[in-house]
Amino acid sequence: MDDRLIILDRDGVINRDSPAYIKSADEWRPIPGSLEALGRLTRHGYRVAVATNQAGLAKGLFDAAALHAMHDKMRRLAAAHGGIIEAVFFCPHGAHDDCPCRKPRPGLFHQIAAHLGADLAGVPAVGDALRDIEAARAAGARPILVRTGKGRETEQAVTDQDVPVYDDLAAVVDHLLAGGR
Repeated sequence: MDDRLIILDRDGVINRDSPAYIKSADEWRPIPGSLEALGRLTRHGYRVAVATNQAGLAKGLFDAAALHAMHDKMRRLAAAHGGIIEAVFFCPHGAHDDCPCRKPRPGLFHQIAAHLGADLAGVPAVGDALRDIEAARAAGARPILVRTGKGRETEQAVTDQDVPVYDDLAAVVDHLLAGGR
C-alpha cells in the first residue's frame, strides 16, 4: 500500500459544485478550508491526485482550454497554500458513453496508479458522490465520503456500508494526519 497517496474528486470536494456545471475558471471556487488541507497533505508527504468526471465537455458546456484553465487555477491556488497536486485525470465523456474511465468505473484510478507507479490498495479516495465510492472500491482504494457537494445526499445511501464520513476535506486531512485510517 502506498500510504502517502491520496486521490480526490474535484467538484464537491476541493471546489464548490453546481448542478449547472463548473464551466470556467471564474466559476471555480474552492470550498473553505480545502486549499489549506491540500497544503497540509503536501507538507506531510502525501502525493495528491485528482480523479474527476467532466461530462460538461461531452455536453459542449465548456472546452478543453476552459477545463485546463480551471485546473491551472486549482493548482495555483493550492500552491499558494503549499499544496502540490501531482496529477489530474479527468473523464471527458457523458453518462451514456459507456466509458471505462467514467466513475463509477475505476479507469481514472487505474490511470493514476500507472502514471504514479502506485499500488492503490488501501489508498484513501475522497469523494462526495456514490460513484466516487464505487470507483474507489473497484480500484481497491479506500473510499471516504465528505458531506460537501453531494455528500449529504450520498450519506443516506452509504449508511449500511463501511465508509467513513467527514464534514469536509479539511476534516479528512485532520483525521489522516492524526494517524487515523
